[in-house]
Amino acid sequence: MLLRTFRWAFLVTAVGLAAGVLYDGWAALGIVAILAVLEVSLSFDNAVVNAGILKKMNAFWQSVFLTVGVLIAVFGMRLAFPVVIVAITAKLNPYDAVNLALTDKDRYEQLVTDAHPAIAAFGGMFLLMIFLDFVFEDRDVQWLGWIERPLARLGKVDMLSVCIALIVLLGTSFTFAAHAHQHGGAHADKAQTVLVSGIAGLITYLVVGGLSGYFENQLEEDEESQRRGGGPAVLLAGRAAFFMFLYLEVLDASFSFDGVIGAFAITNDIVLMALGLGIGAMYVRSLTVYLVRQGTLDDYVYLEHGAHYAIGALAVILMVTIQYQINEVVTGLVGVVLIGWSFWSSVRRNQRLEAAETGSETAEAVRVP
Repeated sequence: MLLRTFRWAFLVTAVGLAAGVLYDGWAALGIVAILAVLEVSLSFDNAVVNAGILKKMNAFWQSVFLTVGVLIAVFGMRLAFPVVIVAITAKLNPYDAVNLALTDKDRYEQLVTDAHPAIAAFGGMFLLMIFLDFVFEDRDVQWLGWIERPLARLGKVDMLSVCIALIVLLGTSFTFAAHAHQHGGAHADKAQTVLVSGIAGLITYLVVGGLSGYFENQLEEDEESQRRGGGPAVLLAGRAAFFMFLYLEVLDASFSFDGVIGAFAITNDIVLMALGLGIGAMYVRSLTVYLVRQGTLDDYVYLEHGAHYAIGALAVILMVTIQYQINEVVTGLVGVVLIGWSFWSSVRRNQRLEAAETGSETAEAVRVP
């Protein structure tokens, strides 16, 4: 199972490392490897969250996620996305943006860095909405009950997550504008860009997530009708899976922002960046499928909670980085710690349940003559 699930990741690793060596010599081998590790460490929580969604999709759409989805993730987010950002912010055509990335790497890096506030606002809002909708939902299984129970009660208020997200966005935008004005107004014009980008991230979540949820609900209703002798649900299932796939791609894009920006701390060569981050993205995708097929989320029920708390932390970090710089190591460690903690809590829960079941069986055996 492990080898079969990760076989494409291993193949992409070999091809990517070889391409790096052919492109820029043996020194590129280490750079590509470091970038791959960076991507995996920053996106491990992404794999857990994706697995919670992907387990609702059939084997065909899981394969699409692992193949077509990877092409979108590697060529779209890790290669084309930084070029598009540069083209928009510098008002260049795509050809000139690519030429700039290959010939003037320092200037290219600076342009991407200048676009970071808008990128962080979009991704931060999208991820914040995911976190808020998760913690405001009343769940049978609760990890940190002292937090989740009162939040679930608050979640009964309609549109509360949207209101909180907008308050956070307005506060961030005003703070950014005030800070820029205080320090000479160099970035005062970007405060409006931050606000617009954040609203765009919120709208994207509401549209994609809403469509995905709608077709998922329709699918569940159709399956119930089918069990009672109703008609087939093939077409509706296809729509539901398509919108869930689209949701996953936007989610992956939001997770990849910090990896793309953080990669510039290691190299400003767009080719090496695409190779390293692409390898890492492939492992994240394979890990997602592995978690689904192994039923890990069912066995370790708090993992999904830990991943969503990591999403909330990443959303906050992205919003903070609009104004202040935060080391990528901190970003990666926060996610690893939260998921590790939730895994350990899940193991302890399973041990308690097993001990209770064993105790019940022993008591029953004693009572039976």
